[in-house]
Amino acid sequence: MASSVVDIARQPESIAVLLLSATLLGVIHKRLSQRNSLPLPPGPPAESWIFGNSIPKVFAYRKFEEWTKEYGPVFSLRQGFNTVIVVGRVQAAIEIMEKEGASTVDRPASIAAGETLSGGMRVLLTPAGERFKKMRRALHAHLQPKSISGYSPTLMHSARQHILDILDEPDRHQDHAKHYAAAVVMALAYGKIPKSYFDPIVQAVNRCLTRLGNNLRPGLWRVDDWPVLRYVPGYLKELQDGHKEELGLFKSQLNEVREKMARGEEIPQSFGKYLIERQNELELSNDEASYLAGSMFGAGSDTTASAISVGVMASACFPEAAERVRKELDSVIGKERPPMPSDQESLPQTMAFVLETFRWRPVSSGGFAHKATKDIIWQNYCIPAGASVIGNVWSVGRDPQFFPDPEAFNPQRWLTPEGKIKEDLKAYTFGFGRRVCPGQHMATASVFLNTALIQWAFNVRADPAHPIDNLAFTESANAHPMPFKVIFEPRAAETREGVRELLEDYGA
Repeated sequence: MASSVVDIARQPESIAVLLLSATLLGVIHKRLSQRNSLPLPPGPPAESWIFGNSIPKVFAYRKFEEWTKEYGPVFSLRQGFNTVIVVGRVQAAIEIMEKEGASTVDRPASIAAGETLSGGMRVLLTPAGERFKKMRRALHAHLQPKSISGYSPTLMHSARQHILDILDEPDRHQDHAKHYAAAVVMALAYGKIPKSYFDPIVQAVNRCLTRLGNNLRPGLWRVDDWPVLRYVPGYLKELQDGHKEELGLFKSQLNEVREKMARGEEIPQSFGKYLIERQNELELSNDEASYLAGSMFGAGSDTTASAISVGVMASACFPEAAERVRKELDSVIGKERPPMPSDQESLPQTMAFVLETFRWRPVSSGGFAHKATKDIIWQNYCIPAGASVIGNVWSVGRDPQFFPDPEAFNPQRWLTPEGKIKEDLKAYTFGFGRRVCPGQHMATASVFLNTALIQWAFNVRADPAHPIDNLAFTESANAHPMPFKVIFEPRAAETREGVRELLEDYGA
């Protein structure tokens, strides 16, 4: 009798019935357990009764903007049993992601990228709780705005090399931006500077980042909607192997710092050194400390490089906006010396240009999902406890109420009539609420300095032989512009050698 029941259960028809029954029970349970009678925000109808809405695996944030225009500033989707709420306008982001920050600080369960690939230790994906608090606390202590000035020599030294690299090989400007970002963030993380972007450690970290970015795309791994899939033999092996490689890499880099400290060697201040010195106080395991330093290097390097390249793209695509920056630099700095980090306050036009690049082509365009830990009532709709809440950065930065003519590249939108940076305008490029990127101040300082230096040193022109597609970006969660060509004309001096001479003592 038992064997016949097993045989029946193995038949495809029986499996389908069992799956359908489980789905029905789940939906019924969810409806019966919903405490609030208010409806969900409107949204597109589900394509599948079982699987719910189909979310594009690439450039989902662009589709979300279409749905924002159709269904309103907040709309809902269903993925399996999970409710997904997408926030796409500024005021809604303030009311839901900021004012309700305590209720949206959590992350949805991420079995694929979070638990399996990252071992639950990548702070970007770590759920709210004690581990998140202690890792976040360690990051904030080291990345406060007042700490940035101490790293100015590192920023300047690497930015000088960035300009020299462009002078030598202008066609590889995107690689040079990656080299700059890797050098700065490796110095911050481990107190050492790689000799080139092709340093084996930098390449290994970038492999990890590419893997992470690809696996963070919405809907790629069904296990996040159907957790039972984690028990299918071999299903997650690719991610398990990736975690083993990541953890080994991050541990080896932090252990190198630890060994130098044990030998009494003189080593520069770095985040890794800080973590080792205060590991017991911060209550971090060796693996947690390794992942924290490694994730800082990885995330900071990847996003900063992309943002610098977006600035180069914008300079070529919008020459009038770039010319305003150059005129400000000539007026405030002149051509006798390069701009420095300390010039930021006196260069509002340059900062406005940077802020507009952040809004126009945000690196993390789709944002990263939060999780509601209680029912949130918004304009007679209910965002239920347990729902994933996505602040779609791409859409928020295209809110026509706050950013008129949102597709236009207009740095002037960030300036007051007196020419100061507006304090009350945000595109939320670095995230929302208590999940805002802790490295935002360092990243902004890096992008500002390199943007100012590039505009001071060069006239960046579009290459008529190679038109730029300014929507051509990689498909990963942290997107990079696809390869594009521009012309770098010497500007601070008449020749490339003249520019080189002006940078001779910069950052020394």
